[in-house]
Amino acid sequence: MATTGLDWKLLEIRPTTPSEGRIVSVANQKGGVAKTTTSVNLAAALALRGHRTLVVDVDPQGNATTGLGIARDSVEGSSYDLLTGDATLAETARPTAIEGLDCVPASLDLAGAEVELVSSLAREHKLADALADATKQYRMVFLDCPPSLGLLTINALVAARDLIVPVQCEYYALEGLGQLLNTAERVRRTLNPELRIAGVVLTMYDARTKLSGQVAQEVRTHFGSLVYKTVIPRSVRLSEAPSFGEPVLTLDPSSRGSISYKLLAAEVEERYGLASGAEEVEAAPAATPGPGGRGYGHTTAEPPGLHDAWPREPVWPEPIEAGRER
Repeated sequence: MATTGLDWKLLEIRPTTPSEGRIVSVANQKGGVAKTTTSVNLAAALALRGHRTLVVDVDPQGNATTGLGIARDSVEGSSYDLLTGDATLAETARPTAIEGLDCVPASLDLAGAEVELVSSLAREHKLADALADATKQYRMVFLDCPPSLGLLTINALVAARDLIVPVQCEYYALEGLGQLLNTAERVRRTLNPELRIAGVVLTMYDARTKLSGQVAQEVRTHFGSLVYKTVIPRSVRLSEAPSFGEPVLTLDPSSRGSISYKLLAAEVEERYGLASGAEEVEAAPAATPGPGGRGYGHTTAEPPGLHDAWPREPVWPEPIEAGRER
């Protein structure tokens, strides 16, 4: 990982005050590393544990918006209006189906925001100005960033005090991590001296492959205690949840993905000194190995008539030995 010029202050673990709210950017310029999945499900887990939480969708794709059950074509005030100053946070934040969890949705107009903001004065501080009072209303504010290092992501890094970096357990994810950190360091030096990396989340972990373990070990070796202990596995339920317009925690609370984000939320609570009135998160149950030893933990009863439907005798003829005729 190329991290030339990276200053230690970006990696400094900073003590937190339990009473203060925090704005956290969830960013990685590589797409498909579970930024939105982490933003939505981590925010949902914290809201379910009693913390007032906000998700600001800064991605023109609007996946966090639809993932929280908000139809983009019905959006009136959006994060675009926040950036342009046409609306306030109170006018754009919308409640979701989860009590205590609000969302500032994205709209299609956000795709043109980078072009429109180019000539604006103090263009990198637009989102920071709009969210100036957000920490008085919410304990945690998550900014779901687009998969790029453009002006929208820069705005999110300037507005946030902390940066959470989801890292997919694949080789290409490591290649781009150094570029993100160097960008974050430049933002810290020139625009936002308070910016720190709050944690690295290992996502899409597949225990069946050696590569996932090697990438995880590489990240832990490089970033040490900044890496969260919880690892988010590959999970069908995590992929299915957005199609239902809700986080996996409400879609299937007992799934592996749901349990992982509950455990991650408990770690975030500990790091930020958040007092929780919720019960302690239950430990993940031991999974019963499924087909091929994948360990998904879900087995089904054998369907009736299976042995009658599948021939008991060998389907293929026996191989002919060399030098022997039929």
